[in-house]
Amino acid sequence: MSNKTLTRRKMMALMGATGIATVFGGLFAAAPAFAGSEASSKALVDKAVAAINRVIASGKSESAMYRDFERIFADYADLPTIARYALGVDARRASPAQMNAFTKAFARYISVKYGKRFREFIGGKIEVNASRKIKSFFEVKTTAILRGQSPFEVVFLVSDRSGRDKFFNLFIEGVNMLLTERTEIGAMLDKRKGNIDALVRDLVALG
Repeated sequence: MSNKTLTRRKMMALMGATGIATVFGGLFAAAPAFAGSEASSKALVDKAVAAINRVIASGKSESAMYRDFERIFADYADLPTIARYALGVDARRASPAQMNAFTKAFARYISVKYGKRFREFIGGKIEVNASRKIKSFFEVKTTAILRGQSPFEVVFLVSDRSGRDKFFNLFIEGVNMLLTERTEIGAMLDKRKGNIDALVRDLVALG
C-alpha cells in the first residue's frame, strides 16, 4: 500500500471525526467576505428542490430524467469545488487540462449517481424547511416525504464562493456526499495507480 494511499485514508478518517463545521469551515477558509444570507441560501435550495420535484413527478424515461438531473447539478451545484474536493490531494498535481477533463467527467458521473437516488423519490416530494449559518456557509434542511416510508432528512450546504449561491454538499439520510465521493474517487485512482487520465476515461464510461 502506498504512502499516498495511507495519507488519503488517514485524512478521511480524521475528517470524519472533526465535525461538519470544522471540515467545511476549513474548505472555505480562503473564500471572500461572507455575502450570502439565510434567505438567499434557502431560495437557492427552494429552486433546486422545485426542479427535482418536477423531474420525479414528470413520468419521463430513466435516461431523460438523468439528463434533467445533470442540468439541475449544473445550475445549482458548485461542481468545480465538489470535483476538486473529490480528487483530494491529487488535484494539486493535475494539470489544468486534466482538472478540466476530470471536472466534466465527474459532473456527469455524480449527476447520474445522485439522479438514481432521487429517482427513488418518485411518488413523493422534498419539502424545504429552514436555513442557518455555519461559519462561512449555510445549511439548508429539507425533508423527503415518500410513499410507504418514514420521512427523512436531506441537507444542502450552500456557499457563494463561486460568485453566486450554489450547494457544494448533500447529506441524504446522513450520508455525506463530499466525503463519500472523496473516498470512492480516491479508491478508483488507487486502482489506476494514480493515473488521472485513466480515471477520467473510466468516469466517462460510467456516466
